[in-house]
Amino acid sequence: MTHTATNQDLADFIQSSPTPFHATASLAARLALAGFEQLDEREEWALETGGRYFVSRNNSSLIAFTMGDAGALERGIRMIGAHTDSPCLRVKPQPEINQQGLWQLGVEVYGGALLAPWFDRDLSLAGRVTFRTAEGALHSELVDFKRPIAVIPSLAIHLNRGVNDNLCINPQTHLPPVLAMALDPSRDLRALLLSELTQQHPDCQPAQVLDYELSFYDTQPPATIGLDGDFFAAARLDNLLSCFAGLTALLASNQREACLLVCTDHEEVGSTSLCGADGPFLEDVLHRIVPDRTTRGRTVQHSILVSADNAHAVHPNFADRHDANHGPRLNAGPVIKINSNQRYATTSETAALFRDLCEQAGVPVQSFVVRSDMGCGSTIGPITSSRLGVRTVDIGAPTFAMHSIRELAGSRDPDYLIRVLTHFCDRATLI
Repeated sequence: MTHTATNQDLADFIQSSPTPFHATASLAARLALAGFEQLDEREEWALETGGRYFVSRNNSSLIAFTMGDAGALERGIRMIGAHTDSPCLRVKPQPEINQQGLWQLGVEVYGGALLAPWFDRDLSLAGRVTFRTAEGALHSELVDFKRPIAVIPSLAIHLNRGVNDNLCINPQTHLPPVLAMALDPSRDLRALLLSELTQQHPDCQPAQVLDYELSFYDTQPPATIGLDGDFFAAARLDNLLSCFAGLTALLASNQREACLLVCTDHEEVGSTSLCGADGPFLEDVLHRIVPDRTTRGRTVQHSILVSADNAHAVHPNFADRHDANHGPRLNAGPVIKINSNQRYATTSETAALFRDLCEQAGVPVQSFVVRSDMGCGSTIGPITSSRLGVRTVDIGAPTFAMHSIRELAGSRDPDYLIRVLTHFCDRATLI
């Protein structure tokens, strides 16, 4: 595909993935369409040489893998890691607020969100809902309103004259979105969800909503923008761009090698959960791929993990926030992320491997090191590396406005990332 076609496919993926649950469903649908067999952790697995499989946990994390040809596991597993979650506003359990004649919903900030861009956006609502059916069974389904149903209005500058000098946002009082005029005292979120479920999943016969995990999201679709189409703007680029690139590379590979894509939830809040990178999901799957402990240990030591999570490009208005010698640029290729204090798991060996992969794939490559007087974020790389003992390189596509409701990448970088990850999946020998 051309990078234009790649970006349209990426846009479609992001648009269908407003929450980690929807992202996992989107990944699963694409894998099933490509002929991958879905597995269930509650059942026995009969894995075969040359087989292609995927499994999900909590409906918000997914692992897909190819067994490769005979002897592939002995050569190591080519692993690509990413995460399905993004900072957002999550609806509280008893969220209804009726004040000043308006109906609002209380929200909790999920992850390290940039809050200012959430104001004055056309917001919708999506997530997972658990309900009782008419037959009395418990059932869960995904729901997505798709249409704009809410907004967080800004306070007019006339009532907040110092807003441009010092914006202070109180998550408790300033962020509840407005959904409607509060004219009907019987109206509540569960009734709204029940109506929406009945329309979207009529075969389930939903009778009573019991609980939910819902997030607000911006309805503005992804777009290629700029005078010459140099930029790609979208919500949740961190880290759906990496999920998409890893999936596309896995599907495009020759599948002769043992390859694995792991996309986990809860990275933005520390990864400590049953389906996060600091949980047992990947280890449990590896135990079933290679049941013998000694053989599994050898396989892991032959393996490499490419931890893919977006990197900070040099912002032209804030260039001083970067180390002058390590400032990634948009449309200049994937970024190797390095930190001596192990906030990233990259080593000289794994960085060299990734540089070699980029050269072989004809892809430019960059480096990022945070300024020595600034703190450094982290990724699933160090977590997974320390849990498995697998050699790891942390990389990512350069972006602006990370953790905003709308982020910006270079329009050529998704294709660069896919090309090098595909080459990684096809490589017969690692290091």
